[in-house]
This record gives sequence, C-alpha cells and structure tokens, in this order.
Amino acid sequence: MSDIIHVLPDSVANQIAAGEVIQRPASVIKELVENSIDAGADSIQVVIKDAGRTLIQVIDNGKGMSETDARIAFERHATSKIQSAEDLFSLHTMGFRGEALASIASIAQVELRTRRPEDEVGTLIEVAGCKVEKQTSVSCPVGTNFAVKNIFYNVPARRKFLKSNAYEFSQIEREFNRIALVYPQIEFQLIHNDQTCASLKKGNHKERIGNVFKSVKGITAQLFTIHVDSTLAHIHGYVGKPETAKKKNDRQFFFVNGRFMKHSYFHSAVVQAYGTMLQPGTSPDYFIYFEIDPESIDVNIHPTKTEIKFENESAIWPLVMSGVREGLGKFNIAPSIDFDSEGASELPAFSHRSNSSVNAPEVTIDPNYNPFEREQSHSAYNRKSTIGWENLYEGFESSKWTPSDSQDYTPDETETSLYDNMEPGEEAQQGELDMQADTEETHVEYMQFKNKYIITPVKSGLMCIDQHRAHVRILYDQYMSLISRKQNASQQMLFPEIIELTESENMILGDALEDLQYIGFDLSPLGKNTYSINGTPANMENGSAKEYITNIIASLKESRIDFKTQIAEQVALSMAKLSATPYGRELSDKEMMSLVNNLLRLPEPNFTPDNKAILKVLPTDDIEKGFK
Repeated sequence: MSDIIHVLPDSVANQIAAGEVIQRPASVIKELVENSIDAGADSIQVVIKDAGRTLIQVIDNGKGMSETDARIAFERHATSKIQSAEDLFSLHTMGFRGEALASIASIAQVELRTRRPEDEVGTLIEVAGCKVEKQTSVSCPVGTNFAVKNIFYNVPARRKFLKSNAYEFSQIEREFNRIALVYPQIEFQLIHNDQTCASLKKGNHKERIGNVFKSVKGITAQLFTIHVDSTLAHIHGYVGKPETAKKKNDRQFFFVNGRFMKHSYFHSAVVQAYGTMLQPGTSPDYFIYFEIDPESIDVNIHPTKTEIKFENESAIWPLVMSGVREGLGKFNIAPSIDFDSEGASELPAFSHRSNSSVNAPEVTIDPNYNPFEREQSHSAYNRKSTIGWENLYEGFESSKWTPSDSQDYTPDETETSLYDNMEPGEEAQQGELDMQADTEETHVEYMQFKNKYIITPVKSGLMCIDQHRAHVRILYDQYMSLISRKQNASQQMLFPEIIELTESENMILGDALEDLQYIGFDLSPLGKNTYSINGTPANMENGSAKEYITNIIASLKESRIDFKTQIAEQVALSMAKLSATPYGRELSDKEMMSLVNNLLRLPEPNFTPDNKAILKVLPTDDIEKGFK
C-alpha cells in the first residue's frame, strides 16, 4: 500500500493561509498599510476601485526594499521583525508573521514597485497565484507601491461571497480609520473610484479624531481627556459627554501599543464609570490608548490580531474605570452639589457677645380680616374689568361651525391623510399607540406591569405582552406594506435638516434611498455626500429626522445584507424600532387595548421580525399548581 500523507505545495498552503489572513479587500489594506507604517512612512495613500474588487493600491514614502528583499518578501513566513521565538513576546511593530504578502499573492495579481534612498533605480516584481511572472529594474520614487488587482480571481467561491460594494467599502473605511486614529503623525489619503474620500493631515490625536469623524458636528468639543499613569500601563485618550451616547455606537476604540483591539471587559469598565449618567441601553464615545509592556500581552491569539490577551487584565480594569471617572469629574460632568447657589436665603450672623439678647418673634393679627369679603371684592373687580369685552365677540355665535356644515365639506387633496390610502382591513400607520381602537364595548381588562409589559386574561390563562416589541411588529408590517405598494406618505418639514455622510454611508444610503422614500422620507442630494431632509414619515416621533437616517444607516452597515429585498426589510425594521413606544412609558387603558387588538390581528403576532418573543401565556393550570 502506497503512502497517503504528503506535503502540500506552497501555492495551496498559501491559499489556506489566505483564508485566515485575507478575508475581504479590507484585510489586504490593513496588512499593506501596517507594512508601510513599519517601513517608517509618514505619508500613505490608499487607492481602490470597485470597493477593492478591481484594484487595491497602497503607496508610501518609507525606506523601500532592495531587489533581494523584494523577491523574498513574497515567500511564506518571510519577515524582518523576528529572529527568534523570544522576539514574539517583545513586539513593537504591526506586521510580524510574514504571511500577508504570500497570502495576498496567492489569491490576486500583485505588482510591486519599490526603491531605497541609496538606490538609483527601483525594482518591479509581478506575481500572480504565487508565481513570479516578472522581475526587472524600474524607475520609481523612494518607498513602496503595491497594486493588488482582481482579488480572489483564482478562488471564485471566495469572490462570490463578497458583499455589496457599499458594505465592502464600509469595511475598508473602518480598517482605514482604525489605523489613522493611532498614527496622527502620518498623513493618510483614501481614494475610491477616483474620488477623494479622506485626506488626513498630520496633527495630534484630537485633531485626527475630528478629521476622521468630520461628519459629526462639533465632535472634538464633546470629548474630555483622560490620563492614567501606573506601573502596569499608561492610559490616555478621550471620552464623550453622556448626552452623546448612542445605542449603536461606532465611535468606540481601544488601542494597545499602536494596535486596534476589541475588549468587552474594558468596555464594561468605561460604561460603569458613567454610572447613571447614561440612558439605558446606550454607550458613550471613547478613544482610549494603552501603552504597556509588550511582554505582558499576547497579540497573536487571533488571525486578525484584533483580540489581545492581557496578563494583568483584572488589575487594569479599575485603572480604566477610575481614569474615565476622573476625566468626567474634572470637567464637571459628574453630578455635584453647589453650596453657593444663587438665590439661597441669607442667614444673619449670630453674635456671641454676652450683652446680646434674643427677642421672640411677634405675630400680628388683623381681627377685622375677612377672606370671604376679599374674594367677593376680587370677583367684583374681575366682573368690572370685563365690561365692554362682550362687544368684541358679537356675531361670533352666528359664525360657529355646526355638525350640519360637515355635509358640505370636502377635504382638499393635501389634507388627505395616510389612512385614506390604506386598503380595506389594513391598519393605519401611526407612531403613537392611539391607533383607532375598536369602538365596540369590551369587558377585557388590561394591566401594565413596570411600564414594560401588558397583562390581560385569556381563556387559557394570563397573557403577557412586551409593549415595545408588539409595537415594533405592528409598525414593521405597516412599513413593509407601504414599501411593497410603493406609496409615499410624507409630511414636509418647515425647516429641512442637512445631513453629511461619509463615502461608505453615502453608498449604503444610495441602496436604501428608494425604500426610505416609500415610507415617507423626502431626501434631496446636495452633492459631496450631503443630503437635505425635506420630509419625514407621518407621525414620526422619538428623535430628529437626522437621527433616524443615521441610525438606519448604522443598522444596514451592521446587518451585512446584500439583496434589495433584505435592504427593504432592514429599513422597515429600523424605522419600526425607532418609532415604537419605548419601555418605561405609561399607557392608558385605551392604548393598551388598541395595541393588543392590532397585534392579534396580524398574521404573525408571536415574534418580532428579528425573531424575538412578543407574548407569553401563563396557563391557568400552572397558576393553580402554585397554590397547592
């Protein structure tokens, strides 16, 4: 029997490694930009086309490579940063495993141009599918120019599973911003389809935050400095005001030794530092930088190096929390008691002289005071003061509207409400719970529990309904009905709002724009990723139109959807969640009855569109068993 175990060819091994290192175009940009930083570049330009599908180009002015180094760089595990195993525990650079270039070259067509300052000419190398197709001398500027073309051209299954251009570009922008926020001393530029999306000049950390999030008006004024020095770590950065906290916050960053990381444990320390200053379910902005001994962390526990293991994690947690609290308190964000408040009653100073005497207060009484006579005289004055006003209303009664006049009234086309466009049997769309409840007499009783649940008796026991989720389900079905029928029910704004978006947000909005118009938003493009919001859905509440659009874009970015029908569903779900009655709101009996009736008329009243339970029934038998 022949041997069956054999060593894989390098090309196959590199493609397997690429599955971990190169997941999408954003991964290529991350690896190449990190290499440029390690090369000492202070100016890095990223050029992409078709969200990285066609071209990813990274140009830097770093120290470049020699002809030999340029050739060896594409070999697997070729690196200049590690000489021995001990070096893995004292890393001060970004890329170090030597897998990136080999992985990229195995799934794309790569062209490298590089030159060192001491060389007269540079080196050109062309690689495709791990095969070097060309190597020659070429004239080029000092630094390195990587052009990665047709990513996953030889792995069609991987290319097929790439998402829409809008989503892929949002991932590219996210990786680009993560790196740019760490290195404000480096100039960055991002160009997509020949349009400059970001041009970040050199500056400090706070200036870089303002440039990266320039669409957020006044973000730098909303940040406060934190600073903690200890033997374990040096922690510094910025945290946001409590009122800027959001439910879905994409402005939360931890960096350790110049590397972005995700850390839910430290996130809980930041949130806990705010305490009751945050609204339930929201989290604040933060940009926190850790400088720590590389030997006390492990950055190689995850293929993308975004998860980092700390040796003294539990000891650093209170440092993070106390640093955030101190930062908030220093700028008087934390609640305080003002003992010198204006308008306080002044107390006379007490004299300690022995000859001083204290007199008892005297109470004077008017025995002739009669409050009833005063009231009568006051009423008489009121009656006297109204003399002559009756003439002002002469003829008013004759011009009053009477019920009979309604027969001659025909509503104007502009006065026709959204409900008149509904098909028979369909619910009227409203943001409030007063949704035209049945006028028939009912003996069903409703009780609200903790302003969150509605409890009502049914034949089989007690039914408990989540009031927010129930309203989400109702509104979702109504919004989907509007989108499917392509109806536009919008109320125009007296003062339109202007919203500025990033390039990725603009691409996402472009995919959802038609559906947003069907549910009532009226948006006009003003150019340069800016829109004017002229109209909103009828009865929209709980926030401004700008906040609604921003939250919908954030939901679409998180959901990783691609198909048009899924976009419509996500838009309807986002709008329903934003418009639905919140937890903590006290409902009247009529509102509870209306909500329950409208819910139970739906074809799927048990679960929300994202499969969360809406109602539970506690059987009568279970209740009776509890009393046995």
